[in-house]
Amino acid sequence: MLDLSNKAKRSNRLKTASIWKWQFLVLLLVLFTTTWRCASIQQPTGGPKDSIPPTIIAETPPNLSRNFNAEKIVIEFDEFIKLTDPLKEISVSPDVETPINPRVRKKTIEITLPDSLDENTTYTINFGKAIGDFNEGNPLLNYSYVFSTGDVIDSLAISGKVIDALTLLPEKEATVMLIPTHQDSIFGKRKANIFTRTDTAGAFRLRNLREDTYRIYALKEENNDRVYQANEPIGFLNDSISLNRDTSGIVLQLSKATPRDFRLLDRKIEPTGRALFAFNRPLTDPSIVVTHPVELNETKLIEYTPNRDTAIVWLADLTFDSLKIQFHERDTLLDSVTMRRGRNEKYDRDFTITDNLAANRVTRVTHLQLTAGSPVQSIDRSKIILLEDSTARTNYQLARDTTAPHRYILRYNWRPKRDYQLTLEEGAFAGFFGDKNKSFTKSFTMDETENFGDILLKVSVPDSTQQYLVQLVSEKMDVIHRSTAIRKPGTVPFRQVPGGKYTLRIVYDRNANGKWDPGDVYTRTQPERVWYIGKTFIIRANWEQEETVSVPE
Repeated sequence: MLDLSNKAKRSNRLKTASIWKWQFLVLLLVLFTTTWRCASIQQPTGGPKDSIPPTIIAETPPNLSRNFNAEKIVIEFDEFIKLTDPLKEISVSPDVETPINPRVRKKTIEITLPDSLDENTTYTINFGKAIGDFNEGNPLLNYSYVFSTGDVIDSLAISGKVIDALTLLPEKEATVMLIPTHQDSIFGKRKANIFTRTDTAGAFRLRNLREDTYRIYALKEENNDRVYQANEPIGFLNDSISLNRDTSGIVLQLSKATPRDFRLLDRKIEPTGRALFAFNRPLTDPSIVVTHPVELNETKLIEYTPNRDTAIVWLADLTFDSLKIQFHERDTLLDSVTMRRGRNEKYDRDFTITDNLAANRVTRVTHLQLTAGSPVQSIDRSKIILLEDSTARTNYQLARDTTAPHRYILRYNWRPKRDYQLTLEEGAFAGFFGDKNKSFTKSFTMDETENFGDILLKVSVPDSTQQYLVQLVSEKMDVIHRSTAIRKPGTVPFRQVPGGKYTLRIVYDRNANGKWDPGDVYTRTQPERVWYIGKTFIIRANWEQEETVSVPE
């Protein structure tokens, strides 16, 4: 019995060891499989990132081929490639009637050419930044394939830059077009065949041109059709270019011309009952006539924006079902419009009074500005109550702001650490149609930071018969903070300017109209010239500084 028991124990130990062995092998197999699977899907780590664009290793037919008659072009690269935004980036100059359709096949680009190629013509296919390697997209910049259907490859070039006429900053992705003078009648009617686009520095280069006389234009296009539209910024040279050698240094200044033909950009009747009309150009000596209901014409009120490209019309009676309005300039009818009232539209005239108190603080520069929602007919000062530390003050000034309609400025010797309260009782402001303001109370204090400074400009000018606009503009040159016209040397003070960074612009105001004027391609009038001082001013609080400005000829 003892021997049998020992044998049973030994057998059980062997079975247990066998089980553990198999379990261990299974565990190893699972670990190996999991590790292998994880390794199989991981990307290699380490090493420098690929930043090298693809390299061309073959072109069939060869680039710069003459007497070209092939039906297909094949360009081979050293790695897999892709095309990005080909419709925008790839262009053919001169243009072809049937657009090319490049196809990518692994490491090659195949281009099937149309049958309508002109004889004895040099063609350039410019890929811009469309070509890039498949993985990283590193672009092969400005690669061009050139061929000629004749015996000669045209080799002349024109280069230059395109800038914004007002800011003088470079214009990227502007279209530069070259039109032979014998085809200049197509301008604005059909797309130009010879063209290129500027790079990020505003630079351009037109290559492989034949000897001829050309007109050159630059467009900031909206629809990429290479046809000038009146609302597009355009640059041009007044004279044609007789191209018999490489020409460089061309500067084209983009500006948006004043449209010749009048057009309404917007028209609407707001919930307050005022009618708003936006024009595509400023109007000289405008007039607006309400032809229906005709009785509203005599009592209407009209306000124009300072540059007269927008009109606001107030009407005495807001119960009309429809309006018919005519727009005139110097007694010439420009346009007419009919506006119908919606079935559920209700108009409620707005005569609220708003203020300019940011964070309930007033400054000694802007003072307290009160703006009515519609024109003001009268003001009752007895209903305007100004308290300073609970004491009534009547020695304030209230005057209409000449720079903005129905805005009034309340000036007072504001003092720090005082509590102010303004109350406008009902009827303090009255409108033309029986409107009155509702009661209004506002509490505020004086802004003690006074973040304003002065700058005195000692300006010398080259020609006393010429008018110049001295403009203090934002650092980005997109906002005019102060502007004044001068004709002779002297000191131009800009006082109480909010602290910040500014630069100085001089406009050569050749027509003395007090504003910068864009160019006109039809009259060959260039934009008015501008000049920048070339540095930034920092206006500091409670600080007066001087700058000497010598305006060049």
